[in-house]
Amino acid sequence: MEEKPASEPPIRYKRIVLKLSGEVLRNPETGDAIDPDILENICLQIKEIHELKVQIGVVIGGGNIFRGLSGQSRGVDRTTGDYMGMLATVINGLALMDQLEKSGVNTRVMSSIPMNQIAEPFILRRATRHLEKERVIIFVAGTGNPYFSTDTTAALRASEINAQVIMKATKVDGVYNKDPNRHDDAVKYDRISFIDALKQRLTVMDSTAFSLCMDNKIPILVFNLNEEHSILRAVKGEKVGTLVDNL
Repeated sequence: MEEKPASEPPIRYKRIVLKLSGEVLRNPETGDAIDPDILENICLQIKEIHELKVQIGVVIGGGNIFRGLSGQSRGVDRTTGDYMGMLATVINGLALMDQLEKSGVNTRVMSSIPMNQIAEPFILRRATRHLEKERVIIFVAGTGNPYFSTDTTAALRASEINAQVIMKATKVDGVYNKDPNRHDDAVKYDRISFIDALKQRLTVMDSTAFSLCMDNKIPILVFNLNEEHSILRAVKGEKVGTLVDNL
């Protein structure tokens, strides 16, 4: 009697918001704001989970091009700087869309600021329909308002589309009790509650985004984007990074 092949583990998360910082697109050696090889690698990871019918919303930052907070040191007003940062996220979003489409993944860019020639306006029902039709959505231009980060955008969009989790892909492999780059004795958490993370003042997300996730019971999974197949392993529910939730 023939042995049945081992079945693939079930997908734990069917609808996600993937939060990417703009900095993950930057090549630290050349200084290029958008490195084509890094961009392709990220898009191939997204394609990998898209082929498993995972519904994906992506929120991308703009720090590789312009960060609103840093504008003040350059003589730019905070409000103006934040709008400049929002436009930077649009550039990154278009780069992601172009690469995903080249990889055969149907993609839509939805903007909080109207710019009809290059992106659709964010309309919740339309966004939900895109997800149901297996299109990846890239949410750009933040919330459309200054003084709100792309972390807050991720929390807001995840709440609106009823995402099961926010996957925050970073350059570290989870949440630690202190900075692992500065302290050799830093301890990594596999799982931690929202309340404990707040008490310890752990910088999982900014306070506004964190409060939204806590109030709406949306878990946050923090993991290292550079580990092989990290997004795929995360959606399958494998032990990846740190999960922050209500326990």
